[in-house]
Amino acid sequence: MVTDFQMIAEAFRGKRVLVTGHTGFKGSWLCLWLSEMGAEVTGVALPPPEGPSLFESARIADLVDHRIADIRSADEFERATEDCDADLVIHMAAQSLVRPSYEDPVGTIATNVTGTAVVLDRARRMPNLKGIVVVTSDKCYENHEWPWPYREDDQLGGADPYSASKGCTEIIASAFRQSYFSAAGDVKVATVRAGNVFGGGDWAVDRLIPDIIRATLGGESVTIRNPASVRPWQHVLEPLSGYLQVGVLLMSDDAEKYAEAWNFGPSADAFMKVDTIARGLQRHWGEGAAEIEFGKREGDPHEAGMLTLDSSKARQRLGWTPRLSTEQAIAITAKWYRAFADGDADMREFTRQQIREYEGGDAVLQTQEEKLTVCA
Repeated sequence: MVTDFQMIAEAFRGKRVLVTGHTGFKGSWLCLWLSEMGAEVTGVALPPPEGPSLFESARIADLVDHRIADIRSADEFERATEDCDADLVIHMAAQSLVRPSYEDPVGTIATNVTGTAVVLDRARRMPNLKGIVVVTSDKCYENHEWPWPYREDDQLGGADPYSASKGCTEIIASAFRQSYFSAAGDVKVATVRAGNVFGGGDWAVDRLIPDIIRATLGGESVTIRNPASVRPWQHVLEPLSGYLQVGVLLMSDDAEKYAEAWNFGPSADAFMKVDTIARGLQRHWGEGAAEIEFGKREGDPHEAGMLTLDSSKARQRLGWTPRLSTEQAIAITAKWYRAFADGDADMREFTRQQIREYEGGDAVLQTQEEKLTVCA
């Protein structure tokens, strides 16, 4: 069984969807996809960051009911959504990076933990709401850096503020599920956990592919820390397809069966070292790619060396499966940034086309003979 995108599109057509964090990288891809499906999307988030962003490049504000609010403030979020009665809430707003969480642990926890409580508290008072998808992270697990992937029932935890905040987000979602959404006919809540996501339009600081792209466009070299660290790498469309499928099921008559945690990670051959991904992007960019140096800087905070996900449950119960190899994912990511850099492409339409090719299974690309090497 594979994901039926026609069924998903039909399920979302005309549905009212509230997306928090719609100005971010993943949120922008999601809103563009939902808009393509005919959903009526309301987005609530902080303003997009200064500098390039997918939100601006693809003109997402023209496609959604674009609203600005800080989810850390219950009053501010209430005012921003006072007239909003959605069928589905997809909560993506977050402080989404490990290293900045060391610099601002209180802000990270306030956004990811208190902010989630604010969103869920407002959502439970929407009269016609059917489901809530809370997006967390693979970092929510207590990471023992063991060689086997984490399953949904493994222990939650976190050795750094970001990871701890994501473990707490899972606990908050579970508490709301049991306290307010446990009776038959109630709104159903699911959490979704993805691996290291990349794709066109990500400009976040201290993230591997954006750092390489910035250096490439600036004609500079780039230093990559932790080259031997292993992560479950995947293109942004892979987990988003899972989030959309869970959203559809939470609006269905069988919603109760899906109100739980779900991993959406790549197949085992995408559990790769940082340097493998970096070299792959460099190779797909070709001439002019940034020179890459590896090495941690003095004072760099701790980051886990090994973290992988087991998505067997999603494969078996949802029929969800990754559609892109890591080689293909890197190739279409490089293609997006090249189109952006050339300056001639309509980036909304270009991004839409990548979504359509992904849906249609047409994203199999002509790649170079050299393949990415699976990490042992």
